[in-house]
Amino acid sequence: MKVVHTDRHRGHAPKLETYLGVPVPACEVPRRAEVIRDALAADGGFELVEPVKHGTNPIVAVHDPGLLRFLKEAWPAVVHQDIERDFLVADTYPTRAMFAGMSDAFVAARPEPEAVGGRTGWWGLDSSNPIVAGTYKAARWSVDVALTTVDLVLGGETAAYGLCRPPGHHAAAAMAGGYCFFNNAAIAAQAIVEATGERVAILDVDVHHGNGTQQIFWRRGDVLYVSLHSDPRRLYPFFLGHADERGEGPGRGANLNLPQPRRADDETYLAALGHALERIADASGSVLVVSLGFDTFHLDPLGDLALTTAGYHEMGRRVASLGRRLVILQEGGYHLDTLGENARAWLRGAEGRPHAEGRSRAEGRSRAAASAPTRSTIPRP
Repeated sequence: MKVVHTDRHRGHAPKLETYLGVPVPACEVPRRAEVIRDALAADGGFELVEPVKHGTNPIVAVHDPGLLRFLKEAWPAVVHQDIERDFLVADTYPTRAMFAGMSDAFVAARPEPEAVGGRTGWWGLDSSNPIVAGTYKAARWSVDVALTTVDLVLGGETAAYGLCRPPGHHAAAAMAGGYCFFNNAAIAAQAIVEATGERVAILDVDVHHGNGTQQIFWRRGDVLYVSLHSDPRRLYPFFLGHADERGEGPGRGANLNLPQPRRADDETYLAALGHALERIADASGSVLVVSLGFDTFHLDPLGDLALTTAGYHEMGRRVASLGRRLVILQEGGYHLDTLGENARAWLRGAEGRPHAEGRSRAEGRSRAAASAPTRSTIPRP
């Protein structure tokens, strides 16, 4: 399997983020991508390829041009104002209660702030999404990783994996959030629709609901969004991801959320995956985009679900059994000692290769880490 990867993600290297208003060590760090790359390189069955630039048109096909402009200008604005800081997050957000009793027309006419602090809230969801000097370029290259993965699959590959970093599924049409700046999976799906004229399905198996992907395609019937995730009543993004959210207008019925119980294990999760795959099989289209997260792992710092490495191998096998071409894009996953082996297991399952064959040294580290303490910070994607 071809793996699209670039070291240019390293420019997005936050050292801190905030959780409940307290600065904590950042979870979405460059090493996430590097441990996956190293595990796949050591396997011998994957080919690393560099992404190709695709420009901004595919981004603004799903995102407000203002979001693109803001992310490009945000850090230069910090530097211009000579603000002493290591990262940028907002401290003011335009929540719905701020506009209670005011007409939709009045609210829609409110101007975007000029100050970078106000603009960060205008285009953001949460304060745990730090922007640093290299964020914009890294996010742009993450999109190029996703689109190059699409190119490979539309060019004849049965499946290809895009090692996207930063991730994307929390980024909505006009909003960054949850470690995400541009929605890689949504941009990929839109590119496939435009190139093939077919309907496209997105399967999201990150522990968090992909609120951004859902929002982008909420009123569209040409992209089916199916997500398995922890119940949003107890986990970010809190306000979207419930089972009754089915889409509206032409998108009615093109959205399926399958919230999972706390500490759901392989058996429980794979049963839900079966339901998800049945729904996808009922929809037309030859390409499936997978938003692939490993924060469902039983040792992940989040600690909400309880999947195993063997479960990931089986998941990859079952997803591939649909017989659709696969555009597989990386989202979350924060237990660094096992992240590479989990990715390797999932992708080998999707290829029909046994997990035991040619085990890498990372697997030994995975077993040794089973009783190791994990970090207490709460990752997002």
